[in-house]
Amino acid sequence: MESTAAAHPPKARLATRRHGTEAYAAIRSATRVLAAPLSAEDCAIQSMPDASPVKWHLAHTAWFFETFVLGSRRRGYRPFDAAYRTLFNSYYNAVGERHPRPERGMLSRPSLDEVIAYRDYVDQKMLDLLSGARLPARLEALVELGLHHEQQHQELILTDLKHLLSRNPLKPCYRPWEPPAATGPGVRQWIHVGAGVREVGHGGAGFAFDNEGPRHRVWLDEFLIASHPVTNGEFVDFIDDGGYRRPELWLSAGWDLATARAWRAPLYWERRDGQWHSFTLHGDAPVDRHAPVCHLSFFEADAFARWANARLPTESEWEVVACDEPVIGNFLESGALHPRAAGDAPRGTPVRSIRAVARDGVPAQVYGDVWEWTRSDYGPYPGYRIAPGAVGEYNGKFMCGQYVLRGGSCVTPASHIRATYRNFFPPEARWQFSGVRLARDAR
Repeated sequence: MESTAAAHPPKARLATRRHGTEAYAAIRSATRVLAAPLSAEDCAIQSMPDASPVKWHLAHTAWFFETFVLGSRRRGYRPFDAAYRTLFNSYYNAVGERHPRPERGMLSRPSLDEVIAYRDYVDQKMLDLLSGARLPARLEALVELGLHHEQQHQELILTDLKHLLSRNPLKPCYRPWEPPAATGPGVRQWIHVGAGVREVGHGGAGFAFDNEGPRHRVWLDEFLIASHPVTNGEFVDFIDDGGYRRPELWLSAGWDLATARAWRAPLYWERRDGQWHSFTLHGDAPVDRHAPVCHLSFFEADAFARWANARLPTESEWEVVACDEPVIGNFLESGALHPRAAGDAPRGTPVRSIRAVARDGVPAQVYGDVWEWTRSDYGPYPGYRIAPGAVGEYNGKFMCGQYVLRGGSCVTPASHIRATYRNFFPPEARWQFSGVRLARDAR
């Protein structure tokens, strides 16, 4: 039987002590909690090149602190194992050689126990460091970056694990959960946003990744944005209307891909006995028509928008709508680990109290549930400069051939998300909890 800690990972609050032992310990512990229900076999397997084994995530997040903080701070620091520098390097070419990403599932050694011992070793060294004299500003920034990097990998552990478990014919359950009773759909409204010059991007206090700035001005024509993400029921209507068989709805690259891979529904969906079912982290479940649709590629989201006589919002449009909304929603801490219908607030979640951003309505489920595809290419903001050194490889070198998603998902840690956060994936990616909110031109 699961412990209470395994069912409800601790919510790490970075603001409690800026780079102190409490924030570090809470976030690192939350990662261990996510792996606690898994066997060594669960943690070792890689289901596709884009996903990584849980064991690799556990090791790589320790590698980050060892490489960029401990290794640069302490003369004479002795690595836990010198071979780990290559085994658990992700994409930092400036650090040295890397084990091939598609072959991470072949690393039967080190064992899971050895990886846990590696984390314990790094944690003890880090806690010693953080409990001592105040660190230089440069190292403080690296520690904070490392904690947010860890939270990114907490989300990846669950998305990658879901893909792995879905490939098992037994359809195993990661964590039991009792879904709420079905509720009626929220009434979609079209929120009007007037034209004008707006400021977007991070420019205030608190942590942000380098790709979120600099803050800058953009001109937005007036537009309409939907008050809710697209639901499963709406997407079923798209399927029933031949959405996957109508090339006029699709971008050419998307049509070629959907045809080659025989896409007929979102990832993890299967039609049985006249009803759609979906694989979830709680096992097989009927598709809830009122919950936000997820596991869509950019191509599917774009095709649906065209079918609905709408379009995807730009990331600036999305941010302008989201910036005044409180960051509350269905996040990792709810324990749902799946999108929920509007109104199905997890127990203990504050009643939604959202200020209107426009006269025509208020947005719902802006944060959490599903990452929302935008029409914006992932590129640099005006004035962006890649940071010097190896950490400059964190974001900037991926600014090609990808699209921006906003808002976080049901497996995003709540303290990790904000209005300016820019997630990004290639347009064919489907294994993330990615959905869509529609927009329209106002004229």
